[in-house]
Amino acid sequence: MKKLMVKKGSQCMACLECVRACSEAFHKEFHEDKSCVQIVERAGKVRPMTCVQCGKCAAACEQGAITQNPKTGVYMINKKLCIGCGKCKEACPFGVMVYEPGMAAAAKCIACGICVKNCPMEVLEIVEN
Repeated sequence: MKKLMVKKGSQCMACLECVRACSEAFHKEFHEDKSCVQIVERAGKVRPMTCVQCGKCAAACEQGAITQNPKTGVYMINKKLCIGCGKCKEACPFGVMVYEPGMAAAAKCIACGICVKNCPMEVLEIVEN
């Protein structure tokens, strides 16, 4: 399974370059709420948070718009089937599903790696499990 992960022992400086890269690549604007990477603070540490490919969004989608790629294990959204109900966003235990009013369909991390390439601290990596 292909996943976007935070490298062990790495230190995020919350520069938002990963957030910017994701938002601009998929939505053509820098908007933190439209990025599939979120910067969170927990127990005094700042770190990127992204989809772990758990599939809870797919289970919540009544339209069948979210399916798992059998080769990579990545859950993908079929934007033609998505009706923008937001149930996937509600079901996401990590709060990283993206859906904002005005968007045609929901979005999520597909482990494309654009955030990895743009992180100056090399905090992120794509791993195959």
